[in-house]
Amino acid sequence: MRVLGVDPGLSRCGIGVVDGRGARRVAVRAGVVRTAPGEPVARRLAQVHRALARIAAETAPDAVAVERVFFNSNARTAMGVGQAAGVVLLVAEQAGLPVVEYTPTQVKLAVAGTGRADKAQVGFMVRAQLGLAEAPRPPDAADALALALCHLARSSAPAGGGDVSPRLAAALAAAGPGAQVVRAGRAPARRSGSDGGDSR
Repeated sequence: MRVLGVDPGLSRCGIGVVDGRGARRVAVRAGVVRTAPGEPVARRLAQVHRALARIAAETAPDAVAVERVFFNSNARTAMGVGQAAGVVLLVAEQAGLPVVEYTPTQVKLAVAGTGRADKAQVGFMVRAQLGLAEAPRPPDAADALALALCHLARSSAPAGGGDVSPRLAAALAAAGPGAQVVRAGRAPARRSGSDGGDSR
């Protein structure tokens, strides 16, 4: 699966494309779409739209992951982020791509193992998981890659395993066939035919 992650913003819109094959994660593209603050908002949104549409066409993702917008104390910034997020949703719909929104806490938990991770921790974990020489710059690009990694981790979770965290799901995928989750007080299920025993 190939995922286009987008960290929406009007001045800087982070983009990150990641391929996920089993437990392997490969960065395909990362960067930011920039617009000039002095330009009319409508023109800036059109620039973001054109850039994202071009990136989607060039990289052919299977899905789009975007950060869910939360309003903060800076109403002006929040409005620009919300407008950019709307453009992302429009691009995904026009390209016929499924789009999923994730909260910052969900992304941090999936990538760094804690919902309280700061940007430096997220950048470090993105670098580590993708095998990069250094954390992507600017942070908007790292956040976009983290969104893509979050979606890949959640998409690889076992069916019916809604209580399995994204990091545990990734570990299971890396362990290969036959990997088991053993919970306290429970015996692991035995697989039929693996050792001649009965399945339970």
